[in-house]
Amino acid sequence: MSETCKKVVRIGTRGSLLATTQADTVRRGLIAAGLEAELVIVKTAGDLSAAPVQTIGVGVFTAALREALTDGKVDVAVHSYKDLPTAPDARFVIAAVPEREDPRDALVARDGLVLGELPAGSRIGTSAPRRIAQLRALGQGLDVLPLRGNLDTRIGKVASGELDAVVVARAGLARIDRLDVVTESLDPVQMLPAPAQGALAIECRRGDTDLIDVVRTLDDANARAAVAAERGLLAELEAGCTAPVGAVADVVESIDEDGRIFDEISLRGCVAAIDGSDSIRASIVGPLSGAEELGRELARELLDLGARDLVAITEPAVSAPATDSANTGRATHV
Repeated sequence: MSETCKKVVRIGTRGSLLATTQADTVRRGLIAAGLEAELVIVKTAGDLSAAPVQTIGVGVFTAALREALTDGKVDVAVHSYKDLPTAPDARFVIAAVPEREDPRDALVARDGLVLGELPAGSRIGTSAPRRIAQLRALGQGLDVLPLRGNLDTRIGKVASGELDAVVVARAGLARIDRLDVVTESLDPVQMLPAPAQGALAIECRRGDTDLIDVVRTLDDANARAAVAAERGLLAELEAGCTAPVGAVADVVESIDEDGRIFDEISLRGCVAAIDGSDSIRASIVGPLSGAEELGRELARELLDLGARDLVAITEPAVSAPATDSANTGRATHV
């Protein structure tokens, strides 16, 4: 084994309970592969600001982790894949995309209500432009309010009665064992999730080839292909991770005319006006080997249908988001 893989592998992560829980699954995976590994907490701009993510910029949760990789303070960075900018960075390799959690959004609502049961005027919290746009497009007359903070903070807004409901990623609740609070897992017919939602990206320095080879043992081919299709769509639209774009891909079995079974990618995409005035949806099915290009092809179809005009529609004025500090967990800080 190389010197790179003999040392304790330092895994960079944000400090929230969710982030450290996600990173710990990677730590345990590397230990199972024969390495020693520990978590290193890295503070990011997103952790230090209460502003809506769309005003701070793409990469707000990932830039500091990548800087720590570059500076040699960590050997591996664990990202929520949806937070990564779509443009590749030549300094790094995404060595693994582990098995993906359920990518759907989840509703946490008062009195066990599902989305269709929320009456007009209900206060529903989220700061994701994609969710805001799709909630408004439903035409239920919901009062969508900005909200930031860790998962416990957001859920607590419902328990306290400050909000009637919040929409969050189901994967995050699953990872911190809080699925008990979910009143509805939202069908993509109602709300398409963010591209790469529920997926992790394990990133290494490009030159650390021996470590990359070990980290690759954690890769899930289907998760990587699905994410490639979704992010291909996002990249072709030239939209960042804060744009009102939803996408979800599934690996599905198909049968050819000779009765042979093979896998394909089924991809659905959506672009919605942030004010809820309009939305465009489309879908496509294609070969697993061409997942990224399939996403780009669907994006071009959405553009032909008028998607660029919808992305350009601006957000109505809203008040400052609710926020709270992140949980820090137990680990080294840099």
